[in-house]
Amino acid sequence: MEKETKNNRAGRQEAEDTEEMTVTLTLDDGTDLECVVLTIFEAGERDYIALLPLDGREAEDGEVYLYRYLEDADGNPDLENIESDEEYEIVADAFDEILDAEEYDELVGEDEL
Repeated sequence: MEKETKNNRAGRQEAEDTEEMTVTLTLDDGTDLECVVLTIFEAGERDYIALLPLDGREAEDGEVYLYRYLEDADGNPDLENIESDEEYEIVADAFDEILDAEEYDELVGEDEL
C-alpha cells in the first residue's frame, strides 16, 4: 500500500500544532482516501499515526486507521503497515489509552467551568 502526504513535511510538532492536517492514502485497489491526522504517538519504542477517513463511506462508524510513522533524514514522513497482530494490539491499546485520557480531560475540564 503506497502512501502520500498532502503536506511535504509533517513532523511531530506540526501534527500537534495543526488543527486538521490531512494525509492521502492510496489503497490497494488504486483509489485515494483522504484522512485527517488524529495524532502521532509512541508505542513500544516506535512512532505511530492514527488516521480518520474524511469520506465516511470508506470506514465504518468511528473506524481509525493505524500505521507506523517514520521520517527520513530530511524530515519527510512515511507510513508503513503494521504487520503483526501482536504489534497491532500494542498500538491499538496505546491509542485507546490516549482516547481515554482525552475523554477524562474533557470531563474534568467541563466540571471545572
